[in-house]
Amino acid sequence: MAKIKAPFYPIIYIRGYAMRQSDIDDTTSTPYMGFNLGTTKIRQNHKGEVRQQFFESPLIRLMKDFGYTDNYAGGEVIDGDIPAKSVIIHRYYDQADGDFGTGAGRPSIEQAAEGLSDLILKTRDQVCGDDAQARQDFRVYLVAHSMGGLIARCLLQNDAIGDAAAKAMVDKVFTYGTPHNGIEIGNINVSRFLSGWDMNNFNRRQMAAYLGLDAHDRVDTLNGKFPEDRFFSLVGTNPADYGAMRRVVGSLSDGLVLIRNASVQGAPRAYTHHSHSGAFGLVNSEEGYQNLTRFLFGDVAVKAVLHLEDLPLPPSVQKALNQGRRVRVSYYFENTVMVRGEMFKLSERKVDNQSAGFKVFDELFAKNAAGRWVPKPERMPVLFTAFLDSSNIETGRTLVFTVDLAVKTTEYEIDGRIFRRNRIPGENLYREQITLKATRSGAGFNLRYALTDEGWGENRGSQAEPVSDGVFRIPLKSGKGFKGALELTVSRR
Repeated sequence: MAKIKAPFYPIIYIRGYAMRQSDIDDTTSTPYMGFNLGTTKIRQNHKGEVRQQFFESPLIRLMKDFGYTDNYAGGEVIDGDIPAKSVIIHRYYDQADGDFGTGAGRPSIEQAAEGLSDLILKTRDQVCGDDAQARQDFRVYLVAHSMGGLIARCLLQNDAIGDAAAKAMVDKVFTYGTPHNGIEIGNINVSRFLSGWDMNNFNRRQMAAYLGLDAHDRVDTLNGKFPEDRFFSLVGTNPADYGAMRRVVGSLSDGLVLIRNASVQGAPRAYTHHSHSGAFGLVNSEEGYQNLTRFLFGDVAVKAVLHLEDLPLPPSVQKALNQGRRVRVSYYFENTVMVRGEMFKLSERKVDNQSAGFKVFDELFAKNAAGRWVPKPERMPVLFTAFLDSSNIETGRTLVFTVDLAVKTTEYEIDGRIFRRNRIPGENLYREQITLKATRSGAGFNLRYALTDEGWGENRGSQAEPVSDGVFRIPLKSGKGFKGALELTVSRR
């Protein structure tokens, strides 16, 4: 019997929503329900140009890169022993298949979650048998696309659903494009009375019921039922490649799920310029796969927060403010995270992709007793949480990655009117590419950085200021008067 060796636990894949009966039949007709599709196309840039690049699929890559296997043999699902490095498909739609279904019809979210609980217990028995130590060490990963993430959350959050032992075996959850706060059409949440094809699964009142939540104004919370740092959301930012549905959902989405609804409060997430599904979709992307494997198997986590000290105004706008006129402005925070030697982007938030972080001035600063604007530390923008894998280091023992950071403003508004005179569109308050170098030092890390817009990233760089155990600050400033600091928390996992 195979022993359990962290971090290589079994992976259970949970596919998303199938609307029509023909969609159900199509998905149940395939062994891996979309987890093996892959793609040969990649969007080169914002112009929509396509170039050929082979991404074999998450399933094939897990097999090639990490030695995983499936649980099929001889035309059937294996009932006996399977290795710990197994990918298992939660085939909850099988009961509704037009040819071999049980006649029970399409399952509810609760029924699919109960089935997931049973599948976790079965997987433990198949991997561990009667080995007491293996059963104690057993854990499982849940990887889900779209509605599949809601099935996983239903199991983990609803006390009336599933077996407590099965819930406790879930080590991490990774979701692609899951509508954690429901689906909106024209900025209106789908109706709970829209029961045809179970579309009300994405109504917040309905979601609150099957997620075991009391309130339904926002349902993108784990409600203390599962550790937030072990739940990852991959958020798509490209609606253009998602067909007709994108026209009713609108921009600021992956074509089906709005960006603001595709992650869990307080949990790590990454943003990638891919659509909800298809050849240009989240699941079928190198970026999706790299985030998946680094989150599941990586041994280092890096969280970045931008602490703002001074956000300058252009001289003409500052003059208006000094004259007592009412000035309003908001800010965009762009960042792109890449690792040394690779072309994929672990996370990308840009104004051009309509995915940049957004804050209004009053969210970030407040007036103190002396009438001076001071920053609100708790409201500073979280830029990213990236997961890295030291086993990928080719030479030495240093993890090297880059952050391309920019702070921009929206239009300036003076006395309720857009200020256009002297306005330079797209002007940055701050922009820099920062190369970060994290080296293990005893039980923690040492962090150095290089500002690479003007210098070379391969230079040794400067020592980041240690703030506390695993927390570092890098001072940031521009000739326009921008002042702040990039705070990074580097930790082992």
